[in-house]
Amino acid sequence: MPAITLHSSAGPLSAWRADPAGQARGAVVVVQEIFGVNGHIRDVTQRFADAGYRAIAPALFDPVEPDVELDYTADGVARGRELVAKLGMDRAVAGVRAAFDALGGGNDVAAVGFCWGGSVAFLANTRLGLASASYYGARTVAYLHEIPRRPLLLHFGGNDTSIPPDDIRKHRDALPTAQVHVYDAGHGFNCDRRADFDAAASALAWQCTLTFLDAALR
Repeated sequence: MPAITLHSSAGPLSAWRADPAGQARGAVVVVQEIFGVNGHIRDVTQRFADAGYRAIAPALFDPVEPDVELDYTADGVARGRELVAKLGMDRAVAGVRAAFDALGGGNDVAAVGFCWGGSVAFLANTRLGLASASYYGARTVAYLHEIPRRPLLLHFGGNDTSIPPDDIRKHRDALPTAQVHVYDAGHGFNCDRRADFDAAASALAWQCTLTFLDAALR
């Protein structure tokens, strides 16, 4: 699938796009982890296309550093956190908005984000009005005062030390209309390049996400 260029209020962004073979069921903005639009995120983007969705993964770090692809190592985590801090949430959301616009900008576009991107996907719901699915968004607690505008799905690992049980409870309390699923897994359980990858949890969360998208974008 081709790399494309998006134009956001924060500047131009590269992105990875995948399209279904037949008529699309809707569209998805795939929101990266702190590791950039790497092989895992490109794979997820293609999986959405295979499931019938037009999908774009914007390279959100491009306004501060282009072409970022980091490894799942301590050095990769440290560098990713630096880039997240330098970018800020406003420019991250602007990048999602650019992908949303490129996908047509309608109610048939959702955001699905992972790790840091899970929290960005939450903000895409509260600030942009996109139906959103968030995988292990550890940074969302600071934004729980924001009110969802569209359907919201939250996936958490019950063994995720970055999102303790009390933080999951805070999500449930603040977001009574959201779907909240907790799996017997750690952080990053959807990514087969991570040590915490859990095939069973990943498969179950993926099916829940597809069911959610089918209902939210209908």
